[in-house]
Amino acid sequence: MSFRPETRGHVHVNERMTMTNALSELLAEKKWLLTDGATGTNLFNMGLSSGDAPELWNVDEPAKIKALYKGSVDAGSDLFLTNTFGGNASRLKLHDAQNRVRELNIAASEIGREVADTAGRKVVVAGSVGPTGDIMVPMGPLTHEAAVEMFHEQAEALKDGGCDVLWVETISSPDEFRAAAEAFKLADMPWAGTMSFDTAGRTMMGVTSTEMVSIVDKIENAPVAFGANCGVGASDILRTVLGFSSTGTQTPIISKGNAGIPKYVDGAILYDGTPELMADYARLAADSGATIIGGCCGTTPEHLRAMREALDSHTSVSRPSLDQVAEALGGFSSPSDGTDGKGPVSDRSTRRRRRSA
Repeated sequence: MSFRPETRGHVHVNERMTMTNALSELLAEKKWLLTDGATGTNLFNMGLSSGDAPELWNVDEPAKIKALYKGSVDAGSDLFLTNTFGGNASRLKLHDAQNRVRELNIAASEIGREVADTAGRKVVVAGSVGPTGDIMVPMGPLTHEAAVEMFHEQAEALKDGGCDVLWVETISSPDEFRAAAEAFKLADMPWAGTMSFDTAGRTMMGVTSTEMVSIVDKIENAPVAFGANCGVGASDILRTVLGFSSTGTQTPIISKGNAGIPKYVDGAILYDGTPELMADYARLAADSGATIIGGCCGTTPEHLRAMREALDSHTSVSRPSLDQVAEALGGFSSPSDGTDGKGPVSDRSTRRRRRSA
């Protein structure tokens, strides 16, 4: 089923449904939505070389990008993210492609639109927007105005390419999160946003789960959903999700965790999470309060199929305790996530116990 109207070139006739409906209506129809898995992991498996810009494949290898999206949809995902995580001018400048923002983002979105519209069911295309890669003032050179401009440029291209919703991810700075929200308002697009809580339960800039809820509550252009992605592993992200839900927030929560812990094996980075572990993670994420559940680094279609089956057959139970999460998925990377007022403290005794791949 298509969420988009007739298109004329790269310009879409403005008689489409209210954009928010694409994600919000699907949320109203299903108890839990399954997102996609990893972009980088799956593209590396297709031959992408380390250091190359994945976004260039939107034009150079469109069949592989279509296969990336289709792999998630065929595994049961209700929505997938476009191959545009590094599609802003600052990140593309590293590959001398800063003048190709519009071209690369539109290409990724149009491929996604084709896959979604031929899926035979409702599938949401989410335009991935990653961090700029620069540090914002006063700690760095990036001003609020420059960040908004970069995010707006990418947002407009993703919109014109056919995305249903914008999806800012792996953010650590509240200021950058707010800049993205302002840019998405300028583009008149609904959005969802996730931060990465990869530093002892906090983001790199020190944001805790409960502080993120406060940030979201105060944003004028409120997101359709918010949450966490990437981070350290399945246990840590569920501790963060429990922190979100403990506030009583009514905004749908996203949990997009890594498939285990990365290990360096024979010159390659591999994640040790099995499909069975990710199925356990999906069920626990649902019980922890997440309504949009998926995978991040290391998550393949095989993991997604197990997660789809787990969610489809799951009956809600009470919120798990941290001990229950640790028992099922392994220990936490730190004894505190900061919501108890304690700062990041390393604790070797809580190194996670993980299943082997």
